[in-house]
Amino acid sequence: MIISRTPLRMSFVGGGSDMPDFYRRHGGAVLSTAIDKYVYVNINRKFDGGIRLAYSKTEEVESVDQIEHRLVRATFECLNVTGGVEITTIADIPSRGTGLGSSSTFTVGLLNAVSAYLGRHISADDLGRLSSEIEIERCGAPIGKQDQYAAAYGGLNLIEFKADDSVLVSPVIMPAAQRQALERRIIVFYTGLTRSASGILQEQAQAVASDQAKRGALIRMVELAYQLRDELQRGSLDSFGQILDDNWNLKKTLSSGVSSAEIDAWYALGKQAGALGGKILGAGSGGFLMFYAPEDRHPAIAEALSHLRPIRFNFELLGSRIIFYNPNMEALQDLR
Repeated sequence: MIISRTPLRMSFVGGGSDMPDFYRRHGGAVLSTAIDKYVYVNINRKFDGGIRLAYSKTEEVESVDQIEHRLVRATFECLNVTGGVEITTIADIPSRGTGLGSSSTFTVGLLNAVSAYLGRHISADDLGRLSSEIEIERCGAPIGKQDQYAAAYGGLNLIEFKADDSVLVSPVIMPAAQRQALERRIIVFYTGLTRSASGILQEQAQAVASDQAKRGALIRMVELAYQLRDELQRGSLDSFGQILDDNWNLKKTLSSGVSSAEIDAWYALGKQAGALGGKILGAGSGGFLMFYAPEDRHPAIAEALSHLRPIRFNFELLGSRIIFYNPNMEALQDLR
């Protein structure tokens, strides 16, 4: 049996600039962090030649082409797995439609676990690249590439998307005490709302391609990602709140699906209670609502949003990891 553990992520600034139609023309950049909430993928040899999958549903099939879960099917095809395996998954928190990059986190963790099962080491860069290929090219998901690289690398990073499709992941360099102070000043609430990120991103990409003002807003969001990196590295933590606020106001102009009257009201309550800035995590319209605020304002913010559930997230410095490795050598010989 082999088990991978892969972190979910919080994206702060620049989301949407990781879409191919945009970054191939203008370049993209996102500042994000992995968090200490995970997706676990377990893989074991199945005693017969079939395939068993257990996620939100259970599949038992005889061949790869019968698999309904398209990400699993595409991953098996990519790595030339033909059968004889059983895969189960567990997530720390509700993951679907909550803005934490769960689909890409699962894909990265699956690639890592299956590669280890086949006796192959796979680098963080290859995890990001191949999981992006599986989701975007093989499965046709209208999404960007930030989540795959955030899950693969872990840490607090500036992730740059180049016109030639290359990706550069650079850690934000800051003392541990300042990074911990930043963590403590972030407060997150679960809204209870879920949504389809791909639908919002598709609408946003079409709007940005056809509307010069929206394209200019996204270009400015990319500039804010670099600005936030620079501010954090010089120790100016309170700039974080203002940049978040600027980014959120720009993001809302990109698509009508990013926010709602209800979310805008919650955001206003948070700011009135002392938050310096914030955003809905992910594509928007639901999931987790995050604020940056001085720690002494957190109780007032929690009281103002008492109808929402507070969730504590800490930063995770490590990306996808194999946390249990007990290979079946007979299985390795069969699969090679």
